[in-house]
Formats: sequence, structure tokens, C-alpha cells
Amino acid sequence: MARAIMLQGTGSDVGKTVLVAGLCRAAKKRGLKVRPFKPQNMSNNAAVADIPGDNNHGGGEIGRAQWLQAIACGVPPSVHMNPVLLKPQTDVGAQVIVQGKVFGEARARDYQALKGRLMDAVLESWGKVGEGADLVIVEGAGSPAEINLRSRDIANMGFATRADVPVVLVGDIDRGGVIASVAGTHLILPEEDRRMIVGYLINKFRGDVSLFDDGIKAIEKFTDWRCFGVVPWLKAAARLPSEDSVVLERLASGEARALKVAVPMLGRIANFDDLDPLKAEPQVEVVFVPPGKKLPADAGLVVIPGSKSTIGDLLKLRENGWDRDLAAHRKRGGHVVGICGGFQMLGRMVRDPDGIEGSVMEAEGLGLLDVETVMEPEKTVRNVSARSVPFGLPLEGYEIHLGRTTGPDTRRPSAIINGAEDGAISADGKVIGTYMHGLFGADGFRGKFLESLGIKGGGLDYRAEVERALDEVAAELETHLDCDAIFSLAR
Repeated sequence: MARAIMLQGTGSDVGKTVLVAGLCRAAKKRGLKVRPFKPQNMSNNAAVADIPGDNNHGGGEIGRAQWLQAIACGVPPSVHMNPVLLKPQTDVGAQVIVQGKVFGEARARDYQALKGRLMDAVLESWGKVGEGADLVIVEGAGSPAEINLRSRDIANMGFATRADVPVVLVGDIDRGGVIASVAGTHLILPEEDRRMIVGYLINKFRGDVSLFDDGIKAIEKFTDWRCFGVVPWLKAAARLPSEDSVVLERLASGEARALKVAVPMLGRIANFDDLDPLKAEPQVEVVFVPPGKKLPADAGLVVIPGSKSTIGDLLKLRENGWDRDLAAHRKRGGHVVGICGGFQMLGRMVRDPDGIEGSVMEAEGLGLLDVETVMEPEKTVRNVSARSVPFGLPLEGYEIHLGRTTGPDTRRPSAIINGAEDGAISADGKVIGTYMHGLFGADGFRGKFLESLGIKGGGLDYRAEVERALDEVAAELETHLDCDAIFSLAR
């Protein structure tokens, strides 16, 4: 079995995902065969990964974070890198994905009872990820300080103690109270868990790091844990795909640019990293619009992103008045792109006769495309190579969706995927729908698409930008952390 080290946070959103990715890239640069692992993830930003030994299945779902971390390692993503994925559908329930496949749905309280069964899958995947590797870097979820959930935990200390993986605790100084959060974690952990922690690091520091010297002394006094370093605010992290919708609360409009792209922040928004390649374009400003705010009238393009609950988000979209904003946008000659659930919302009607998404069986769509969608139980999960119909250029992406969409506008498909027509385009060519995630990641297509909107695009190699950002994060971690010590403590 490969040696392993685990990063756990004093709370959610302390930056574990980027730190693990950066450490994976640092280890790779040292010539190590390194792999990422996250026992349990909760995110509607999913990626499609291989299911080893299953040649009849299109692929399986994992968190987008582990997809990015696999890139950092220079290896293909596998469903075993994230054996349990929770995709929230309501405030109290989620779809449960186990080793890439739909396991079922569970309310939060019911899910706690499932964890004992899921630990077996976690440990099975853990064994598979370590095969042929020198090092596995594990990412926790939430915080080990959630001691009310400890008895059935599979994501933090429950896993670390079962797999005997040493833990580095991550504190986020940007949110304040980091001394209390680290010392408080030490205070409330039971001894069995506390002894798994070999030290800590501080993340997201702004300014003169030496100003925190007394903070390190204070934490040492309370915990006797060693500090592996203080990581500054990693600017390169902004160029990496975002995993969690928590970050949407902090996304703000930047400086005005030639093209403004408006994106309504749906309640169950999914795979919003589809917008990252557009955000990277120097002439494009992407604005995520929160509930209660109007879609900006000066937007040239509106993108309706994916959703884990198409009908629920469609109803909320109307409550927000975004349907009226979209109608006004179209009257001004504006363009609209709908991706996956967003594509379904653009049609005349969405029907769910089997109640797959919930108790609402149908909802009137936005009527911007002459199509209808019927939800069906079988889920499409696959990586795809395709070709854009309007521009005749290659596309690379993936599909994760329920439902079948038909109607007159599908006679004008947006893409050809594996020889089959996908999506729909309005008669005037200004409204496009597709089931394919990742289409803006195709540099040639993105450039031509922006040209069709009157914007100079192209020339940006988005995947190379991600690789450069990973290299920069790794270099920062090598500078500010004792990576030798961290890697040497792996067992």
C-alpha cells in the first residue's frame, strides 16, 4: 500500500482542495507516483471518470475537485478517487453516488444511517487508489470538529483512524479566529483522533507572514502541534476550476470588458465551472447574478447553467423574475446559451411523470426554444468528443443528465456527439441549448463563438492555463510549507 497523508480542515472552505492539488503537483515534480483521494464529497460540480473494469458503462461521477487533483498528478481520474459523492437536490436531501454510480437518494438524517454500509466502499476504493502509487494525498470534508457526527464518520477521522493515515490540520486565517479554531479542534477531539494529527498549517494569509509568529507560539502552547508553514493567499488558485458553490457567494463583477456574460445563480446550480474558460478570456466579464438581483441589461450573453433540480430551479427562476429579464434580453437581440438543465429550461415544457426530481410533475419552460423535455430514470454519464454544428469545430466535454429533449428546434442541433445530434438552436441562431458540459473549454470553438458575438477571442490555451496555475500553486507551497516534512510523515 502506498504511503499516505491527509489534509483536514478546521471548517469547510478552508482551501483543502487547492492545497491537495498543489501538493499533488509538488510530489509529481519530485518524481513520485502520486494520487488524490477524498472518501466523501458533497458537490453538484461533478466530473466523469473511468470505472476500471467496466467496459459497458459510459463512465462514473466524481467530484470536480478530484478530477482537478488527478490532473495535478498527471493521471486519468478514477471513480475510486472519490468513492462517495453527494449531490444536493433539496435543502435536506441528496442523490448518493457510490463508486461512480447512482446508489439512491437520502435525506440528511437517513444518510447518517447509511454511512456504515458506505465505509466498505470507501475502504475498497482506498485500496485500489493506492495500487502502484508512491504517495496518496487525502482530502477530508467539512471538519473533524463536528464531533456530533463522529460515530458514523467516513470523511475525516472515521476514515483516518480506520486507514491509519496521519492528518495535517488546515486553518483559514482569512475568515478570522484561526488560533481559536485550531486550538478548539485540539480541545474537543477525543484522544484517539487527536493523536492522528501530526501538525497543522495556516492558509490564505495576506500581508507580512512574520506578523503571525506570535500566533504560531500561541497555537503551540495550546496544542503542542508543529506548524508546517503559513501559506499566503494563492492568486493562481483563481485560475483553477471551482468545485463548490460556496465560492459563488464571493464572486463579484470585475472591470468592465467588451462582453458581459450574465449567469443566474440557480439554487441547485451544477457544473458552473463550464464558465471558467470564458472568465479566462481577457475581453469577457462573467457576472454571477444572485437571487433578488436583475440580470444586467447590458449583458450580451446569458448562460443558463446546469442544475441538479431542473424543475425546482425553473420555478425559482420565475420567482426571481429572471424569465422577464430573459425575455427583455431577447428583445434587445441578446444571445442565450443553456447547458444541460439550463437547456431543458429553455424549452416550452419540462415533464417529470415519475417524480424523479420531486413532487412537481411538470413546469412550463422559458419558451426560448421549441422543444420539450421528459425526465427519464436512466442517467447518461459519459465523456464525449463532438463537433460543433454551427462552426464545424471539434469539442471535448462530458454529459451528466437525466431526460430526453425533443421538438422542432432539435432539427437544428448544436453539436454532433458520437454520430448523434445533440441540442437545439433557435431559428435566428441566438439561442443555443446543449447537453454537453465543457464546450467552452474547446479553444477553437470558444474563439469562433466569441467572434460571432463581435468579440475578439481565441489564442488562449485554457488547459495550458490550468497546468500553469497548478505549477504556480505548487511552487508557492514549496516556498512557504515544509513539504519535505509533510511527505516524510506519510505512512
